[in-house]
Amino acid sequence: MFYNFIFPSLNFISGINLLRYISFRTMCALLTSLLISFFLYPRFIKFIKYSQPIRSDGPLSHRINKAKTPTMGGTIIIASSLISSLLWGDIFNCYLLILLLLFFAYAVLGFFDDYAKVKHNNSKGISAGRKMLFQGTVALAFSVAVEFLRSPEIAGHITFPFLKNFTINSITFLIIFTTVVIVGSSNAVNLTDGLDGLATFPSMMVALCLGIISYLVGHVVFANYLQITHIPSTGELCIFCGALIGSCLGFLWYNAPPAMIFMGDTGSLAIGGALGAISVIVKHEFVLAIIGGLFVIEALSVMIQVGYWKLTGKRVFLMAPIHHHFEKKGWTEPTIVIRFWIIAFVFALLGLATLKIR
Repeated sequence: MFYNFIFPSLNFISGINLLRYISFRTMCALLTSLLISFFLYPRFIKFIKYSQPIRSDGPLSHRINKAKTPTMGGTIIIASSLISSLLWGDIFNCYLLILLLLFFAYAVLGFFDDYAKVKHNNSKGISAGRKMLFQGTVALAFSVAVEFLRSPEIAGHITFPFLKNFTINSITFLIIFTTVVIVGSSNAVNLTDGLDGLATFPSMMVALCLGIISYLVGHVVFANYLQITHIPSTGELCIFCGALIGSCLGFLWYNAPPAMIFMGDTGSLAIGGALGAISVIVKHEFVLAIIGGLFVIEALSVMIQVGYWKLTGKRVFLMAPIHHHFEKKGWTEPTIVIRFWIIAFVFALLGLATLKIR
């Protein structure tokens, strides 16, 4: 918004020409969302009265140490990310606008899920079926809108990171596929958010990588050099990625063990959905599975646990998601979080490395 207001003066006011550069506005977005978070969180923590319901089958330490910790901290992540993105981004960029709409829609779903949990003092919240229906509907509308915005040369094409000349051309299959990617990403981040800071740092790493990819995809010279699909106007997604990183940094300050506040589904569903949506826009859905490898592992651990239990009545893990398995084995919470952060960092590097493997 600030960018659009100042844009007509860029050629006449000395120094303000910096606003032309996506890199400069991305850093401004990051710092703005960070400062907003630092300003709002202390007041929000004093104001919020809702505490996080703890799973009855969860580790005993959670029921002792986390039972009265306030939740819905993702509200500030959403607010600071949206404000900063609108302030420093190009509000006439269609990709950025529909991304923010999906981000907000998933945040609303997460908020009502968190509210249902605290109102009924139950860790289940909204039923899984209703959540999936809402997530799928929003993701489907987003996928259709994205393909509508594409040029005819790239619309309906699914690209693969290691096969530069191989694509699948089916718009129906693509829309179904991208809808699954967004819903899956949203729920994977949500499942990972079970320990103090566990989902936050990996989310920042994925956002950083996707921001870099968005910039490269939107830059015709870099895209041609790396032999990746050039999609004009995707560079503006860097602004959102910067804003999200800044808001997550601000949240992590107050979520560091022992946490003063939890993210809740308000934040995790929206962050996961947004990361999946960015990968769809820049056509790097498969790379997202590498960059966000930790989230994939967490989600797979739940699916394996549930599937094996239904087939045999036995468990593969002591508890799922897998971070709880290690808690049951006696690992301390900081040990799990830091080791999982290292894993997330390695996956992020592997994902970026795919840019040169074509």
